[in-house]
Amino acid sequence: MCVDTAALTHSDAHKLNFETLPNMTGMLACSKSLFISDQDKRKHFRLLLRLFLEVGSVRQEVGSIKQEVGSFHSRLIKVISKPSQKRQTMKNADLEEQHAERQGDFVLSEGFICYGSVVQLVCTESGLTLPPMVIRKVNKQHAVLSVDEPVSQLHKCALEMRDTPQAFLAVANDAVVLHQATPSTREAGRVLLNDGSCWTVIGVEVVEFGFCQADAAYVRTPVTPFPDVTGLEVSGGGHAATLEVHGENLGPHLKVCFGRSEVDTVFKSTKCLVCVVPDVCALWCGCRGNGSCHSGSGAVTVPISLRRPCDGVVYRTAFSFTYTPELERPRRPTTPAGGVFVHDARGTPAATRHDDALLDSIHHEFTRTNFHLFLQP
Repeated sequence: MCVDTAALTHSDAHKLNFETLPNMTGMLACSKSLFISDQDKRKHFRLLLRLFLEVGSVRQEVGSIKQEVGSFHSRLIKVISKPSQKRQTMKNADLEEQHAERQGDFVLSEGFICYGSVVQLVCTESGLTLPPMVIRKVNKQHAVLSVDEPVSQLHKCALEMRDTPQAFLAVANDAVVLHQATPSTREAGRVLLNDGSCWTVIGVEVVEFGFCQADAAYVRTPVTPFPDVTGLEVSGGGHAATLEVHGENLGPHLKVCFGRSEVDTVFKSTKCLVCVVPDVCALWCGCRGNGSCHSGSGAVTVPISLRRPCDGVVYRTAFSFTYTPELERPRRPTTPAGGVFVHDARGTPAATRHDDALLDSIHHEFTRTNFHLFLQP
């Protein structure tokens, strides 16, 4: 892994060591030594990860015979400078933290966050929340209790429990604990902290690349540049319905898949692919067990993915396609010739029984005149 630059050399790259996560749920690697030189005047940069496979018992490394999976880039990262502790203003919008949300009974005010404000940490995946806390400025290992300056990234801060004065959120031995601070003997309005209770506000972002290979064979060619689907658009209806796939890094070597069914795809540009929407009956046999959903109302949802036919690499997307049945009104029973209805033993006209059967079949027939596109969470 390295910072992308035109003058990139082998010595600039940092080798990552992957470790297996508990319960064999995956592997994880971290890099803590990346930096930007003071002579680099760029305002934005990207991280670059070159990923290689380990084939058999021989580890494939850069510079030797290797099996490259691909080169993966992060999104643009903005370069910001650490603001001075002595001069803090409201003008630096890139550094100052803003908030305007509501979490249960906890209401966050709109605007810049200042020291002394009540905040709450919320896990975006599980929804788990910590009790309300007061954010405090940290200066020389002390929490300053009487400062109301705006909070900035890269500055140290402390989180004091709102309902438990001088109890600060801290980390000890990889566990979250409460640190009981002690009042400063030199200055009033300050409490002494330990290293584990001093935090730094930074911005984070997650970039995911999801792909697999159906035949479990080795990747013959790199999977990058990675196609990124940003939107779907349906045109027409019935047998003439088409789907436009919009995104980045699209190519003529990719085919659109509805569930497991690959369809004929026309390449328009690196930002657009077009395909015909397949009949739902053609998907029914292969849609189960492939992330598809069949609701009680008769709707069928299938995931949309892109496939590289040359080696079977499948690129998943965040989008799905839903077929919904079009319900028709039941037909009124018609009078047979002579004006006589034929009834069964229960007194139900035969024409009505026929219409009921027809209505049941209509409820189970799908049309392509009513489509819905959903973005999966």
